[in-house]
Amino acid sequence: MAELQKAEILQVDNTSKKVACQFNPKDFSITRAVKYITRKSTGSDFPTREFAGGEAQNLTVRLLFDSTDDGSDVRNKYKLLLEMAKIDETKKDTTTNLGEPPLCMFQWGSFLSYKGVITQISQNFTLFKTDGTPLRANVDVTFSETGEPTKKQNPTTRTEARKIWVVHEGQTLDWIAYQEYGDPAYWRHIAETNNLANPMDLRPGQALKLTPLP
Repeated sequence: MAELQKAEILQVDNTSKKVACQFNPKDFSITRAVKYITRKSTGSDFPTREFAGGEAQNLTVRLLFDSTDDGSDVRNKYKLLLEMAKIDETKKDTTTNLGEPPLCMFQWGSFLSYKGVITQISQNFTLFKTDGTPLRANVDVTFSETGEPTKKQNPTTRTEARKIWVVHEGQTLDWIAYQEYGDPAYWRHIAETNNLANPMDLRPGQALKLTPLP
């Protein structure tokens, strides 16, 4: 029988800061939104919609923590997780001079590895001692992926493939084209480069070759 893989959350730049999930999650969700600008259309019943770029992909995982075995405050079991969601004043953005939250990773064996900043933690306490000390909690943690802003490819550049893009859950060709080239219309270029018979049929883990625009 294969050994049970425990899920954990760690801080990328300091892996000694790690929270082992007491119980593996029963489920998790990955969401991604695409922004559109709606404009009124004179003389028409329907407004026009313009693609305005994709938003960060979010991972939300629900964790269970329990301290009924020793009667201690259950929050002590995930105290470090709460610290990971705070702004690190010692690391400031070079542009804004403001502190930033640390980059974290949710790791569950070889199945899932997700990097992002923690944007929300929700604690729901469901069991207490007679003095009010919480003994059990459902903790929902939301991670938002981060990445460096991309620049439009110089149309005159003639070089070999610049990078490989690994597809994540929910990503589409037009969104990838916007992230890489600054224009969703270049999805056809990606499809042709990778000989995609069905551009809508992307799968998580699929590697796409991104080349300079012709």
